[in-house]
Amino acid sequence: MAITIPKKLIKDDDIVIIPRKEYEEMKASMIPSVYLKGRAARRLDKLVEEGLQEYNVGRTIKASSLKDALRIYKKRAKN
Repeated sequence: MAITIPKKLIKDDDIVIIPRKEYEEMKASMIPSVYLKGRAARRLDKLVEEGLQEYNVGRTIKASSLKDALRIYKKRAKN
């Protein structure tokens, strides 16, 4: 059996052929794109800016999981 793929379909791009089940699994696990506007966008920008400032002055931690991060923050809060 032969499959013909029109040149205009793959003109300037690669093409990948995978089973539909695998495609559906990949699609389900992808992170959705969210576009914020107005107040929500400004709030997120402020949070990111604050996080980058904390990172730059060394107030962030390294943890392998959220559970570990919370444990480390609890220890810091007690001190």
